[in-house]
Amino acid sequence: MKLGIVGLPNVGKSTLFNAITNAGAESANYPFCTIEPNVGMVAVPDERLDKLAEMYEPDKKTPAVIEFVDIAGLVKGASKGEGLGNKFLANIRETDAIIHVVRCFDDANVIHVEGGTDPLRDIEIVNLELAMADLEMAARRADKAAKASKSGDKKAAHEAALFTELQKHLNDGKPARTFPCGEEDAAMLRTSELLTLKPVIYAANTDEDGFIHRQDNPYYQQVQKLADAEGSQVLPICAKMEQDIAELEGEDRQLFLEELGVEESGLNRLIRQSYALLGLISFLTYGKDECRAWTIKKGTRAPQAAGKIHSDIERGFIRAEVIAYEDMLRCGSIAAAKEKGLLRSEGKEYVVQDGDMIYFRFNV
Repeated sequence: MKLGIVGLPNVGKSTLFNAITNAGAESANYPFCTIEPNVGMVAVPDERLDKLAEMYEPDKKTPAVIEFVDIAGLVKGASKGEGLGNKFLANIRETDAIIHVVRCFDDANVIHVEGGTDPLRDIEIVNLELAMADLEMAARRADKAAKASKSGDKKAAHEAALFTELQKHLNDGKPARTFPCGEEDAAMLRTSELLTLKPVIYAANTDEDGFIHRQDNPYYQQVQKLADAEGSQVLPICAKMEQDIAELEGEDRQLFLEELGVEESGLNRLIRQSYALLGLISFLTYGKDECRAWTIKKGTRAPQAAGKIHSDIERGFIRAEVIAYEDMLRCGSIAAAKEKGLLRSEGKEYVVQDGDMIYFRFNV
């Protein structure tokens, strides 16, 4: 999973990026790897994997990982190549979802490029630039389909009409994800690289007081209302506070979180929301050599899940020996669960569930 962190300059984008990547490295004991100055890999915290590692004491414990990309701050005119516009847009196209950081606090010491705090205006600027870039893409797609429809191709004619209607929607500064259409048309839209079709989490970056009293924070409430209207999600977060959390470990970290009235760090909340947003789940493999978490789309069948491990396992799939993690935990061991008939043999049509512990049988 690759998440792009976007927003205007000076809204707390890089502060948040640094906080969550450092926190990820510490909490999961997974080395933070700088591939480029603005890319970080973070382990997905998973208590189930930690428990399996305690039980099996494997040679290797491998968590699922998320790639965070701190994308250069956008400026007006990015869709026309202003600032780092072209690079900005190219970087977003490579992501699975967007974390849109919006400034929701006042601070005279932090200059706002637009003159002052106004989250709805800031969101509109970013969405408009992305919509303008999508407008060009939609126009090209409509023209291409229109030419193909001249031979009598009804599907091409429908495609031309669809992307022409989308252009009207984008012209109003509205994102493609709010374009009203049926499932077949939605599937057709997904075949294009529309930036505003990507799912979004608005990271409402507050100061500490604004986070603790976020229900009374007018800036946060504005973002929440907008997100509800377009079916997006909001993550209330204080980037500065996340930096402080990242520097603490163990009990000190837990005590600090309790003082703030939250159960988990912003990173953990962001990961959970990202999984839900993209419809992702994890299954687990186990043994003395390695305990590992694998990320798949909800609804994935057993052979395709096996293919995440290796294509040969999918090709030679025979069956999957499955036990739910919670069942194993209640029984205390795989052997005890097997005695109670909780270890199941599943075939090619089995849909993998979140937390399934699986051993794949295959032959190639």
